[in-house]
Amino acid sequence: MADLTLSRSQLLLLAGTANRPLAEEMASDLGQPLCALTIRRFADGEIFIKIDENVRGRDVFIIQPTNPPAENLFELLLLIDAARRASAARITAVLPYFGYARQDRKDQPRVAISAKLIANLITQAGADRVLGLDFHSHQLQGFFDIPVDHLYAAPVFVAHFRQKQLYDPVVVAPDVGSAKMARGFAKRLNASLAIIDKRRPTANIAEVVNVVGEVANKDCLIPDDMIDTGGTVAEAAAALSGLGARRIFVFASHALLSGSAVERLQNSPIDEVAVTNTIRIPDERRFPKLTVLSIAGLIAKAIGYEHANKSVSSLFD
Repeated sequence: MADLTLSRSQLLLLAGTANRPLAEEMASDLGQPLCALTIRRFADGEIFIKIDENVRGRDVFIIQPTNPPAENLFELLLLIDAARRASAARITAVLPYFGYARQDRKDQPRVAISAKLIANLITQAGADRVLGLDFHSHQLQGFFDIPVDHLYAAPVFVAHFRQKQLYDPVVVAPDVGSAKMARGFAKRLNASLAIIDKRRPTANIAEVVNVVGEVANKDCLIPDDMIDTGGTVAEAAAALSGLGARRIFVFASHALLSGSAVERLQNSPIDEVAVTNTIRIPDERRFPKLTVLSIAGLIAKAIGYEHANKSVSSLFD
């Protein structure tokens, strides 16, 4: 019992302001309070951060998604720096959502590769490890020069849809690049697989959408890693509805819901949009078709495993 108490005392949870409710839920699951912090801004908006508890020799986990605004990312970097300068034994950056990940290659002249830059900043700030969930592309793990534990929201979504009475379900990949992810969900849900093939014949001509697979009179599930403006999934849902889909469910790990996404999704033929709480969704961005599933238990369990030096991958066996 003494060893367990010592182990728990060495664990320290810090959280920025980007998604405080998620951090509090994770802390509750771990039976560990969040560390006291002072986070305030000077008159010009500059961020001031102070850790109000002893950090020396502690195993520190800093919970902060890096979705816009950029202050969320800068808060994370300042928290890492403060923990490092306070002599933390180990610092893990817990990123429920890794922002700036879409710019992961130089696909046109004179563009920044922001995903690599952010990985460098987190490493140089002093993080020893990264714990992330559903990166935009799996190869982003290689952008970090420190160990990365990559989690998947799949168990949460699979459990959610297994509770529904799905009729002849089919998982529909919204594009060819999502086929592998869709195939994994189809296997877990005993569903068939379909793929949407989108092509634009010439500039300024509307896209021609072809669906490879049977969707008529079936419950269709469209997976994605994130929903930003909602255009991709709304377009896919319209195509499936036109082909006689019975019900249409969309699910994605990260709900950015930018621009007119809420209106677009609410007015689409989608029956439900299921997302996780990796990003804090304000009340004004919530709508009747939206279902928010908690990812806190999964990430909290991964933190516990990592703190105890157990295999995180065993969570997904």
